[in-house]
Amino acid sequence: MSRRYDCSEPMERTRGIAEAVSAVRRGELIVLPTDTVYGVGADAFVAPAVTKLLEAKGRGREMPPPVLVGSVRAATALVDDLGVYGQDLIDEFWPGALTLVCRANPNLMWDLGETKGTVAVRMPMHELAVELLKETGPLAVSSANLSGQPAARNIDEAEKMLGDSISVYLDGGVSGHADPSTILDLTGPVPRLLRAGAVPVDKIRAVVGVLLTDDDEPDEPDEAGESATAASDADQAKLSLTKETAPATQDEPAEAPADPTEAPAAPAEPAPKPSLTKNDSDAAQND
Repeated sequence: MSRRYDCSEPMERTRGIAEAVSAVRRGELIVLPTDTVYGVGADAFVAPAVTKLLEAKGRGREMPPPVLVGSVRAATALVDDLGVYGQDLIDEFWPGALTLVCRANPNLMWDLGETKGTVAVRMPMHELAVELLKETGPLAVSSANLSGQPAARNIDEAEKMLGDSISVYLDGGVSGHADPSTILDLTGPVPRLLRAGAVPVDKIRAVVGVLLTDDDEPDEPDEAGESATAASDADQAKLSLTKETAPATQDEPAEAPADPTEAPAAPAEPAPKPSLTKNDSDAAQND
């Protein structure tokens, strides 16, 4: 039975966050508001929970979700290398609607799907989302909708599509705006635009100088994801488009995040989750 909390009421908000944290720790799914669209979230380090997320949306492992974090420090713990421009992009646009696709930290024991050794990560500019992420740690988050349907911008739309597959619905009113996050691939020597979105391309070019787009290179084979937070299936498909196969240790997602929103199975005995976001001072950035 799903539980729904009106987070405009202080007591309901407190209860709702506590219930959502408990649900995540039990490996269940929650729906939360972000600065772009509503997202369905699961513990990024619990493979069965990520599988539930994909099943609830009607997606397969070839469409891994991005990961939302509550601080910059949490994000850097998830990635192997931010590349030449990653930190500058974070300083300029985080928290905000910019998803960065990076090489995943090979020491993390998780399974987000067929990511080919990458992770799409974002820190949203939404107070409720960041407060929750500080408690849960990184969440695989995909747009709160059935695959192929428009991303939910309010809790009613999300509940209508996802129903009892979700344990806790956090009602934060209408989400910030309809545009999904902009997605950049930082796994190569030059940043590449995977999806245009809320952060304008000209502002990104002002930071990185050179930016590859579809006009510069032919499209690569589709994969889908969404970050979390919630992109179209075709756009999300680009989240795992990198040149190498995933490390044997390798789910956000859940935009990617997406609106935005290929890894081997998780080891039999997953390593303990790193203390990524608990009480992290960096997380105070306005998400």
